[in-house]
Amino acid sequence: MTLANLLSADQIIPEMLASERWAAIDELVDLLEKKGFVTALDRPEISAALKVREQTMSTGIGMGIAIPHASSSRVNRVLAAFGRSKEGIEFGSLDHVPVRFVVLFVVPKDQFQIHLRTLAAIAKFLNDRGVRERLATAESPGDILEIFRSPGR
Repeated sequence: MTLANLLSADQIIPEMLASERWAAIDELVDLLEKKGFVTALDRPEISAALKVREQTMSTGIGMGIAIPHASSSRVNRVLAAFGRSKEGIEFGSLDHVPVRFVVLFVVPKDQFQIHLRTLAAIAKFLNDRGVRERLATAESPGDILEIFRSPGR
């Protein structure tokens, strides 16, 4: 499961407003609801699942990356959103570096293998310094999406 498969330009925020992790999670879930990927009825359970996971251990994995994720019975396919912050978001990251790239995803309940594979693919993709540098300077959601589609260019 790659970001190119999971995202459209509608699921990307090129400049997040949030300055801390809880607001960042809410901002990305807001986007998914606003664009019709999540219903108002499903939102509270999805948000709660993301926050419970985040309280267990920060999903700020280092290098300016956070990958908040959870599973929920309220989704029937993997949902994702991407946000970028030029200022950085306090995420309680393992390396204490503010987060510039946030990939939020929610997997259907009981799809543990898909959950792990998605998490691993996102982490591997964003581990590439060149990809992060290109994401930092991309102008628009479309430009960001193109980097997900063609990371080597």
